[in-house]
Amino acid sequence: MQQARTLIEAAYRERSLLQDSQTREAVEWTLQELDQGRLRVAEKGETGWTVNAWVKEAILLYFGLAQMKVQEVGPFEFYDKIPLKKNWSSTGVRVVPPGTARYGSFLESGCILMPGYVNIGARVGEGTMVDTWATVGSCAQVGKGVHLSGGVGLGGVLEPPGASPVIVEDGAFIGSRCIVVEGVFVEEEAVLGANVVLTASTSIVDVSGAEPVFHKGRVPARSVVIPGSLPKQFPAGTFHVPCALIIGKRTASTDKKTSLNQALRDFQVDV
Repeated sequence: MQQARTLIEAAYRERSLLQDSQTREAVEWTLQELDQGRLRVAEKGETGWTVNAWVKEAILLYFGLAQMKVQEVGPFEFYDKIPLKKNWSSTGVRVVPPGTARYGSFLESGCILMPGYVNIGARVGEGTMVDTWATVGSCAQVGKGVHLSGGVGLGGVLEPPGASPVIVEDGAFIGSRCIVVEGVFVEEEAVLGANVVLTASTSIVDVSGAEPVFHKGRVPARSVVIPGSLPKQFPAGTFHVPCALIIGKRTASTDKKTSLNQALRDFQVDV
């Protein structure tokens, strides 16, 4: 791994090194390890999440190596550089047509991929549901037991390589048509109601106490979040801009599904 990393980091700075067969093999090896789940773009340690920038560099270099070609999948035809994942029956993942995952992504056993999409570099944890037309963007990291409801969009973050991807931790529930982009971090067991939009600059306001508490780029663990708006002064006058409101917390419970259902009842969150 260290040898591959050294070659990839050098080639990312000087693309002419991709002419070297050993460098090309290092890039292809890295993508294979990503595809098999033995490597990942970002991983959680004792001090938090760490981005493996060299792995993202390998993905970007792979785009330069891969050639456009026709891919036939049953009655469907595609024309792209990156192949689709195969051999689903051996992975323990249920894939409902026309659910699609690109080579270089990884879905753990027990996942369900409805007619949604998982892009290169992304990882989806055990038991997670990627519901109809949900999109897991490039390099996004989704934990175990997460529900991505219909039409959810998790943005891709490939460049710059050191930038944090979108991260959704274990047990979170992301409601219908939510958008989470620009490396926003959704912590464990958080609940996003339908149509919440989170970007790096979106104000996430905890309104559950006597005074508002502002966050950006991070949804605290077990928060229950709904769409909101804040007044903002412009030259033409005062207008409201979108924000997200934390209206409470999920109750602590060893049964996460019971806790989720209770949160939705208590706060009347649309999903």
